[in-house]
Amino acid sequence: MALDTDWAVEWVRRTAATIREHRAELVALDREIGDGDHGENMDRGFQAVLAAVDDQGSFDSPGAVFKLVATKLISTVGGASGPLFGTAYLRAAQAVGDQDSLDAAGVAAILVAARDGVVSRGKAEPGDKTMVDAWTAAVDAAAAASDATPEQVLELAADAAAAGAEATEPLVARKGRASYLGERAVGHRDPGAQSVALILRAAVDAAGTTSGTA
Repeated sequence: MALDTDWAVEWVRRTAATIREHRAELVALDREIGDGDHGENMDRGFQAVLAAVDDQGSFDSPGAVFKLVATKLISTVGGASGPLFGTAYLRAAQAVGDQDSLDAAGVAAILVAARDGVVSRGKAEPGDKTMVDAWTAAVDAAAAASDATPEQVLELAADAAAAGAEATEPLVARKGRASYLGERAVGHRDPGAQSVALILRAAVDAAGTTSGTA
């Protein structure tokens, strides 16, 4: 089954809910190696996204949903997270274009586009202890999936992103505010990477509720 516009809208709803649920966790992670505002910023951003989606009511394609998400995140999320996540969604929107649904290859393509957008904006590489570690793990897992359904590709990507976020803990940060801490950042998980894992898990959950109509 392909993933359609209903799935993209439900992904927004699930993401807003999970970011709110994990807001305190994200705040705590960011207090350890950053400014401490990541959870609040992400929650504010996705609540604004949710309100904008509700206001618009209907969309022609998943790409139109992603474009709205990008616009709202860039305009409402403070710090580096707004431009980074906003660029990820904008590149995903460009990758899907006006297609009305995504097959397995389409899912893999939006993950690559999102990751590449983050890399182009933040100039980070895998191993730098940033959200790129989670995005890259998701991209690699999706690329390795063969004869998989779109939902299965998402599942593999979300699992890999969670592992990628966990794998940031022993790393020395080479980008962002955490890089100022040097060895003191070791043992702490990157909050941006954790947010990626939460967002991709929300995509899986959304697929589970909408795949019957896709």
